[in-house]
Amino acid sequence: MTSSEFLDAPPQSEELTDYDRLHMKDYMRVLDAATDGADWREAVAVIFGIDPDADPERARRVHDSHLARARWMTEHGYRKLLHGKPL
Repeated sequence: MTSSEFLDAPPQSEELTDYDRLHMKDYMRVLDAATDGADWREAVAVIFGIDPDADPERARRVHDSHLARARWMTEHGYRKLLHGKPL
């Protein structure tokens, strides 16, 4: 899986996954967009290349699930990065 390939929802785990490591940049981008108050539709189009008008349900699911995982990374995952294997 390349960094441009993504799932509709990241794997849910209390541990860092290979998917997390591969998509760290996407997590940071979606988190930054939310923090900056960007419209989720614009964020999902730019970050994931999904047209929210063409597939609004999928676009919202992708955005929200990756944002939730990004927030998990800021609260828990970063500790595991510090003690785990390098990216």
